[in-house]
Amino acid sequence: MPELIRPSTVLPANRSLITIRTSDGLDLIGEVATPIGEITGSLLMLHPNPSGGGMMDSHIYKKAANRLPAMAGIQIIRFNTRGSTSEAGTSDGEYDSGKSEELDVLAAINYCFDELNVKDLYLIGWSFGTELALQYGRDKRIKELILLSPPMLSTTQVDLDFWVKDGRPITALIPELDEYLTPDAAKKKFASISNLKQIDVKDAKHLWVGEPMVALVLSEIVKIIAPSRLPLPTEV
Repeated sequence: MPELIRPSTVLPANRSLITIRTSDGLDLIGEVATPIGEITGSLLMLHPNPSGGGMMDSHIYKKAANRLPAMAGIQIIRFNTRGSTSEAGTSDGEYDSGKSEELDVLAAINYCFDELNVKDLYLIGWSFGTELALQYGRDKRIKELILLSPPMLSTTQVDLDFWVKDGRPITALIPELDEYLTPDAAKKKFASISNLKQIDVKDAKHLWVGEPMVALVLSEIVKIIAPSRLPLPTEV
């Protein structure tokens, strides 16, 4: 008898721990969840701020890794930035407020191509992770950016100007009740980026708590990477 998808649901995938070495000699802990069948695309995830408990297991990311390989054929690559801790372990180094984390992002992108041999790589950031994505996710091999709850605390106009000229698609999911960047403020902030699609989410908050919000975010991800796999199942 089918069971409803729950927060604890883990669907089949080939899962393995990985170690990403940065150019300054740090080892970062990560995990790859690969579909058992066809890969429709690969998604590298940049997590929320570790100073507030952010890590590769932050709930949206953990649930994406638990579900999307089976539901949508999406390969999920997660890792802990320097000094960040999850159940899998603690990455070397210390949190550097988004500065030295540039090396973490670059190393993770290279790992995806050099070690995992990904074909189509998408980059997603959540909160602090959106700052890293906008500032350091410029590698031309990345197909598209996805931004969840961008706070826009350290990303500068110079960073945004890069994306204006670059032209690659960006999708930004903005919670209606976000305490950092509201939909109206986001429209002003991103006004110059014609290649950015802003999706305002009613009743949502910065952390996307609750299964309805999780399902919405995962569906928006799949709409970008593997739209033919929609709608996502609600039971298995």
